[in-house]
Amino acid sequence: MAKKQGKTEKDFSRDQGQKNDEMERIISPSVKFGEDSFDLTLRPKTLSEYIGQDQIKENLKIFIEAARRRGEALDHVLLYGPPGLGKTTLAYIIANESGANLRATSGPAIERPGDLASILTNLEEGDILFIDEIHRLSRIVEEMLYPAMEDRVLDIVIGKGPSARSLRLDLAPFTIIGATTKIGSLSSPLRDRFGNIYHLDYYKDSEIEKIVVRSAKILGVEIEAEAVLEISSRARKTPRVANRLLKRIRDFAQVRHSGRISPDIAREALRMLEIDNLGLDKVDRKILETLITKFSGRPVGLETIAAATGEEAETIESVIEPYLLQLGFLERTPKGRKPTDLAYEHFGFKPKNEEKLF
Repeated sequence: MAKKQGKTEKDFSRDQGQKNDEMERIISPSVKFGEDSFDLTLRPKTLSEYIGQDQIKENLKIFIEAARRRGEALDHVLLYGPPGLGKTTLAYIIANESGANLRATSGPAIERPGDLASILTNLEEGDILFIDEIHRLSRIVEEMLYPAMEDRVLDIVIGKGPSARSLRLDLAPFTIIGATTKIGSLSSPLRDRFGNIYHLDYYKDSEIEKIVVRSAKILGVEIEAEAVLEISSRARKTPRVANRLLKRIRDFAQVRHSGRISPDIAREALRMLEIDNLGLDKVDRKILETLITKFSGRPVGLETIAAATGEEAETIESVIEPYLLQLGFLERTPKGRKPTDLAYEHFGFKPKNEEKLF
């Protein structure tokens, strides 16, 4: 029996549950409902305005200029890394710097080969197709994409049974920019068809500070230098989180105070949002404290952690864990996840190996 394409009811329920979990967290790196226009306001338009990811910017400048001088479409680009680091922003900047039109879609939105065929045949020469969550393309759509990316042709089967025939359509030169948070979920044949593959990493605190200052200027918010440090130190090294915290603190400053963001106002607002000095919220703390107290620091499987904390396993793995690993608070072992000595110290517990000495 052929496998049904598209989302099943179980898939939809799981995705919706994960979305709801992320929507409740102020420090979630994923886009929240209604944030699109806010993100668009703060989104840089050129590589010179884009802060951070310096090596990627340098490479892109060269490849975009080279393609423009030859009058060719840019090689296909794959951007991967945790959410909230600017993959979508970079895609729009590449289109802007190339002087190309950008058509945006996502892996789950392209459910059938006909959907992909409609998109590709409507692209004009030099256009850019941005596919977010490209790792979620169905296998049949992905296989249809191979000749389109490699040879710029589209193979369509017309009819069924003995009378079926194959039709090959030539496509205008175009560029695909794919974005994914899960590079390991991409098949090798698809990954190999991208000429430019870039990993976006977490930002330095100094870069987050520049982003907060730039965003405050665009929003017309007065903010003191020490307040910038308070926000950037709790932004989880992620621009989207930094901008969201700035927005919430701006609201707090305007309603409770004069509108100017001082260090004390920033700290007061962050306390109300339950975000500590490292950017951990109550969900992060619940998971780490559960590992430390309930499981005594022993390695624990992902599903067990999810059951013990009431969080979705996929949310823990894709949204919560990456930052805890970055901080050095969590360790992945063959037997499961376990807290590190740094996590013990942060919560005021004696490290497990130290407890054994007494």
